[in-house]
Amino acid sequence: MRNIDKLLQTMAALRDPQRGCPWDIEQDFASIAPYTIEEAYEVADAIERGDMDELRSELGDLLLQVVFHSQMASEMQLFGFDDVAGAISDKLIRRHPHVFAGNAPGTADEQHKAWELHKAAERDVAGKTDKGALAGLTNNLPALTLASKTSKKAALVGFDWENPDQVIDKIHEELAEINEARTAGDQAQIAEEVGDLLLAVTNLARHLKVNPEQALRNANRKFIGRFQKLESSLNEAGEEWGDMNLEQLEARWQSIKSKSD
Repeated sequence: MRNIDKLLQTMAALRDPQRGCPWDIEQDFASIAPYTIEEAYEVADAIERGDMDELRSELGDLLLQVVFHSQMASEMQLFGFDDVAGAISDKLIRRHPHVFAGNAPGTADEQHKAWELHKAAERDVAGKTDKGALAGLTNNLPALTLASKTSKKAALVGFDWENPDQVIDKIHEELAEINEARTAGDQAQIAEEVGDLLLAVTNLARHLKVNPEQALRNANRKFIGRFQKLESSLNEAGEEWGDMNLEQLEARWQSIKSKSD
């Protein structure tokens, strides 16, 4: 028996109304969705840490989510796992004519634009009424990822800065507006301007060909590592956080930073 068949049979047994697992039987699409998101992040975490054994395990957990949703859909006679696999296979072939239909490959940017055109055509065939430049966005994506995807779609129709320097000017403009809001003591306006600043920084990342979500995750990981080293240095010296003023902590931080760079 193939492993995928074994997995499908196992999931069906867990959902069996008479002999299955009570917890698995109680679940529905909405209750499982948070686990699906969590498993995707755990896959990304294993990749970032370079832990291939963990990656294998986490990919299995993510695959389980697909199988779980497919099993529930099958019970409702909506679709099954084979339909899911077939649909994504057909989609990949349809959206890669340069591989499967002998078309000229073009550049990566040209392929990205062609991909978006294929998606738009698919929405037309499916009868979806939203045909705007931002159609197809998933609004419950992490905010940084949504901002990146939104700006990419807007750029495809020409709504974009011409170069990174213009985006940097926009960032300075947003910083100035934050200071104006601070001076006015308007907390709601401060929050709005901070959002505009983050959006502008996301656009700068795109212009510099940097994935902002990944860049921030890397920065978080770096900060956590250095902070933990700072904390360890205090513990080893028998010191408490309150024993150090900000200048002393900054000096210790810079020392740790220089050793890790």
